[in-house]
Amino acid sequence: MNYSRITVFGGSGFLGRQIVWRLAEDGAHVRAAVRHPERASFLTKESKAGQITPVYADVWDEATVARAVNGADAVINTVGHYVEQGKSTFEAIHGQGAMHVAKASRAAGVHRLVHISGLGADPASDSPYVRARSIGERLVKDAFPGATFLRPSVIFGPEDAFFNRLAALARGMPVLPLFGRGETMLQPVYVGDVAEAIARALATPAAEGMVYELGGPHVYSYKALVQLVLMQIGRKRLLFPFPFFAWEVLAGLPNRLLSRDQVRLMKKDNVVGAQALTLFTLGIEPTPVEAILPTYLG
Repeated sequence: MNYSRITVFGGSGFLGRQIVWRLAEDGAHVRAAVRHPERASFLTKESKAGQITPVYADVWDEATVARAVNGADAVINTVGHYVEQGKSTFEAIHGQGAMHVAKASRAAGVHRLVHISGLGADPASDSPYVRARSIGERLVKDAFPGATFLRPSVIFGPEDAFFNRLAALARGMPVLPLFGRGETMLQPVYVGDVAEAIARALATPAAEGMVYELGGPHVYSYKALVQLVLMQIGRKRLLFPFPFFAWEVLAGLPNRLLSRDQVRLMKKDNVVGAQALTLFTLGIEPTPVEAILPTYLG
């Protein structure tokens, strides 16, 4: 089926904008549902006039969600965050907010819903972020049984928060602390591959109701990724182990660089499961970090 009218929640974000542009390439008319439409005008420069339209929507405000999905053939929800701020808790955004999108989509007669979750979503996790991701998946599944779930690992690409932040720290500090011994395993996935996965999932009827785990072609230790960044920016830095309990103490300080939940996330490997449906299942050859990092770090 040809989905010509698509709403993307979080359409101006790091991942969302790539999804909006990728779907527009296929000729779809895309609504970028965001909290600040006036800041999303840059999206329209990558398409024909009128093809991409920023609209106001807040996943916690059901009326705005309903307006954003009205008349849509398909809906993509990319909304998420790693730090809780006031009422924007993990449960509110990843749980209740995701449910609002799913319920409104079903009520509006939307044919396909793709929900972006996260690798390792687990209701028993000690991480509120990971638990909320899992709760969100369940609520979405209950409200829209045919929803497709994509669980990406760490997403990289120009303007990413992961590699760019590592590079900034490496440029400004003579010594870089690791999380523990830097042995946590990660499988970074290219943002363009995630956007392509959404396009492929929409074009694949068999993807309805399925869960895909998205990772790149290689698994790295955190230490190896730090070393990769140092090599790319031409710096030599001392790397030293820094225990997780010390990170948690730092995360509790007023001017913290990261939250306690982000520290918890770094305690557990973030890799694709051996039996999972993957990018390969959707016919996508994953892009290696080494092919993209030189295009925006250096």
